[in-house]
Amino acid sequence: MWYVLESAPEAMLYNGLKVPLSQEQYKQMVADDTICDALAQFEAKEGDCFFIPAGRIHAIGAGCFLTEIQQTSDVTYRIYDYKRKDKDGNYRQLHTKEAAEAIDYTVHDDYRLQYVPRQNEGQQLVGCPYFNTAVYDLTEPMSIDYSELDSFVILIGMKGEGSLTVDGVETTLCSGEALLLPAYINNVRVTGTVKFLETYVIS
Repeated sequence: MWYVLESAPEAMLYNGLKVPLSQEQYKQMVADDTICDALAQFEAKEGDCFFIPAGRIHAIGAGCFLTEIQQTSDVTYRIYDYKRKDKDGNYRQLHTKEAAEAIDYTVHDDYRLQYVPRQNEGQQLVGCPYFNTAVYDLTEPMSIDYSELDSFVILIGMKGEGSLTVDGVETTLCSGEALLLPAYINNVRVTGTVKFLETYVIS
């Protein structure tokens, strides 16, 4: 899952296909450097959210700043690298054949996750077998109850600064920082003006 933060004015990203392709058409477009023409392109707008199931082509453009939540995986197939060379003049390894068999060729009208931003309450974004996420945009104090949750919780600061009180201990959460709460934590008190992403696992 990607959640887009404040990015450069011309920043963009790719997510999904915008035209139908066969495996052979995909391989040919990689070979002739036109594969990007088949990809759905988006301006990197703050607050945009993309859920990216396995098999969906995706790439982050220059100047794009985002938070990524991902299931544990050691497999990544690189389909294209813009013909860039390393210091020795070599191209990076591509996985064209493997990717051709793994890509989801389904075309969707819009790959963005649709949600209504709200202040001072948790707004769920993604719930899947691998992770659950919500965004909080707080301007008022709030207590978050984790007593029924049997999972660690990760809070990722995205904007502003908040003060968090956990078991009587106070700490801060600022933009660009992450806080890991062990599974035994039952309640968190948040004050300040802060926007953060919450993620956890439901077993």
